[in-house]
Amino acid sequence: MIRKRFVLLVSILFSLSALMASADVQQPQKAETIQQEEVDLNVFQNLEVLKLAVVELSKDTPKEIDKYTTLIDVTSKDLTLIYIYEINTGVKSDETVRKEDHQRMRDAVTTGTCRSSKRFLKSGISLSYLYNSAVSKEKLFQFDISQKDCSEF
Repeated sequence: MIRKRFVLLVSILFSLSALMASADVQQPQKAETIQQEEVDLNVFQNLEVLKLAVVELSKDTPKEIDKYTTLIDVTSKDLTLIYIYEINTGVKSDETVRKEDHQRMRDAVTTGTCRSSKRFLKSGISLSYLYNSAVSKEKLFQFDISQKDCSEF
């Protein structure tokens, strides 16, 4: 009688251990599923925010920024908001502008973006700034900025 109870108790313990092990294996899968659903929802929300931003920011294009620069379009791709500008380089050649102005422009655009677009960047939306020559229509610069580029700000 005692032996039968002992065997029954051991069987129950093994069964409980197996159930608990099974639950432990399934629990991370459920957590991973929940995390993936949260990521998917965030991506969906960010894509909707980008659509709205593109519509609003495009309303005023073309828009003169300064005497050399005009914002000609705003678009998006994936989770990146893209600003497209034309620069009137005057008598400078495209190659001269690329060589002489690249670093100065990169520094100015990165600093400005990191200070003014924190909400976009923190939510996982990157920004890209494409500068074309107003004369040749050739690409002069492109600066892609994400949150990791703003760690010092």
